[in-house]
Amino acid sequence: MAAQTQFLHSQSQFRAGVPRRRRYNGGVKRIGLFGGSFNPVHLAHLLIARAALEELALDRLFFIPAAQSPFKPDQTVVSGAQRARLLRLALAGWTRCEVETLELDRGGVSYTIDTVRAYAVRFPDAELFWLIGADHLALLPSWREAGELARLATFVVAARPGEAFAPPAGFRVKRLTGSPTAISASEMRARVRAGQPLEPWMPAPVAEAIRNSGLYL
Repeated sequence: MAAQTQFLHSQSQFRAGVPRRRRYNGGVKRIGLFGGSFNPVHLAHLLIARAALEELALDRLFFIPAAQSPFKPDQTVVSGAQRARLLRLALAGWTRCEVETLELDRGGVSYTIDTVRAYAVRFPDAELFWLIGADHLALLPSWREAGELARLATFVVAARPGEAFAPPAGFRVKRLTGSPTAISASEMRARVRAGQPLEPWMPAPVAEAIRNSGLYL
């Protein structure tokens, strides 16, 4: 709990210390891509983002909420517009981060290869880093067009405490040394249904928006 509180109180200081880098095509060299349902965004996502920005020296980090995750076909999610709005609230002031609605606009099942290809075209000279959880690491060879994914992007693993790290052959994989806290979106949804506080597991504006909009009940 103390770590979560310290992180949230330190966000304003962190934001102020992040230089603005609005160098797109021709200037951006290291692009982070953070996909997922973000249903809802919470502290662990922000810890991962901060670790990635610092450890990978990213020029930009794009949060990419999925329209429909291929790994969670039966999951009930709130609308893409609501999830994107919560992300923007959580990332207010994070000058190297953006919310990208590419997968929401495309609709249907969101496959990583389609999104990575789009960024490879958008930033042809950049190095692409795709952030994943350790639970997806062993599954990478089974992802759609895995060989092309391995060619286009480096995968960055954010392991929860106690999770194993065993990269599959043929993939470029880095591990974040920062230790994400063991928080899950399903736990946050359960807290909403139980009427329990959401702070400090997510920024106060996100928690307030969830309550005011009656999300996840």
